[in-house]
This record gives sequence, C-alpha cells and structure tokens, in this order.
Amino acid sequence: MSDTGFPLPPPTFEFLVFSLKTQAEIRLGLLAFGADEKEEEPDFAGARHAIDMLAMLAEKTRGNLSMEEQRLIENALTELRFRYVQVTEQTAKDKAAQNAAGAEAGGETPAAS
Repeated sequence: MSDTGFPLPPPTFEFLVFSLKTQAEIRLGLLAFGADEKEEEPDFAGARHAIDMLAMLAEKTRGNLSMEEQRLIENALTELRFRYVQVTEQTAKDKAAQNAAGAEAGGETPAAS
C-alpha cells in the first residue's frame, strides 16, 4: 500500500503506457483534476515530451511486445498525435478570434490586403 492508504497498481507495461498517455492528455488540457478546473493554456512542450517518451518506448520495445501491447502503444500514439494537432489548431483559432475581438473593441480595423 502507498502512504495514502490506496493500493498501488501493479507495475505493468499497460500501466506505463496509460500513465504517459494521461500525462500528455493533462498537458493538452483534455483532462482536469481537482476542484480548480479553470481552463489553462495547454502546455504543448510538456505534451510533446510525454508523446515523444511514448514514441521512444515504442521504438525501444519493438519486436519484444505481445500483439496486444503493440496495439496499445500504437493506438495511444496515434490518438495523442491526432489530439495534439487538434488542440494546437484550436488554440491558434481561439487566439486569432481573441485578437480580432480585441482589435474590434479597440476601434481598430484590420488592414486590407
């Protein structure tokens, strides 16, 4: 048991993959914990690091995994990479919309191209 009284999960490959996947999802702002659920800006560097760690793990274990483990890590990487692109694009759109709204509120008009 851990110090908190909750039993710790067994140290498995699956748990490691889920841990890194969850870490990336938290950094991307896809998961929130605790009562303080204010929206924070995604931590793209932290998310990218967790995704890269998972990719390194996939590369280093290639040929040594069961079919189930191989699918688990490949599916996690595919999903995280897709979500990373989604969040970066949405964040860029949101910032552009905020800038446009700020420009309109300030009385500025965008320059014609």
